[in-house]
Amino acid sequence: MPDIMMNGAAGRDHVGELCLSGKGVTKVYGMGARRTVAVDHVDFEFRKGEVISIVGESGSGKTTLVKMLLALTSVTEGDIYFMGGKRDITTRQKKHDYWRGIQAIFQDPFSSYNIFHKIDAVLLDCINMRGGKGFSKEKKTEMMSEACKFVNLEFKELTNKYPFELSGGQMQRLMIARIFLLQPRILLADEPTSMIDACSRATILDMLLNLRAEIGMTIIFVTHDIGLAYYVSDTVYIMERGRFVEFGGADDVILRPSAEYTRRLIQDVPKIHEPWDFTKRSPRAVLT
Repeated sequence: MPDIMMNGAAGRDHVGELCLSGKGVTKVYGMGARRTVAVDHVDFEFRKGEVISIVGESGSGKTTLVKMLLALTSVTEGDIYFMGGKRDITTRQKKHDYWRGIQAIFQDPFSSYNIFHKIDAVLLDCINMRGGKGFSKEKKTEMMSEACKFVNLEFKELTNKYPFELSGGQMQRLMIARIFLLQPRILLADEPTSMIDACSRATILDMLLNLRAEIGMTIIFVTHDIGLAYYVSDTVYIMERGRFVEFGGADDVILRPSAEYTRRLIQDVPKIHEPWDFTKRSPRAVLT
């Protein structure tokens, strides 16, 4: 199994200047009695080459924050800054320029692809997006083969196939091959391993961390798995009810938590060497 024990200071040598940050970022849905604050005035600072985890239960606001960072949903209040300047996505072209620098991998590989596009088209779109539209057919094939090789796939075995002809693990690897071709500055990984088996999970994480090492990419994991956050992250943000209740280095947050919510998340992690006592679990508020 790949070695993914990289928490705390293990990855700090890669960390550089500020690349993505936010001040008072807020998302509100609805009005009046139906008003719901999904993300509530959060501040954050992510740096080049850093591995960050945003941890919280379902309904904590993690995915809504990801959608705002990806410019897939609007920001109700607050500002997002990208590569030292206030993010500008006011036109279609500016939004596409922004997407060249920030990409995502989602938890459900089956819904991440256009079912009518073959794998060749998926990878060619990435080459074209990076300005390789005028490359020769041979050059493009070489680039696609290299990307597939990086994730332990053989392009010659994938060509002319559709993504749905692959297994879930293979589709997630293909998503990483896309990232290898695009080489964005920032990758948002929203529960990227939740739908695959444990062995494939470790392999996928190892590939993502190798990308970080090769191109200095910032990786933001969005997860409910506090164990994963500890082992792969430089910095951990704990999210509850749309707010960051705690953040800091992985060792500080996970081994020496200050927020009661963080302590509860850690306590709720099942331990295989201890009996599971469900009677002592604290009641959880239902989020609406």
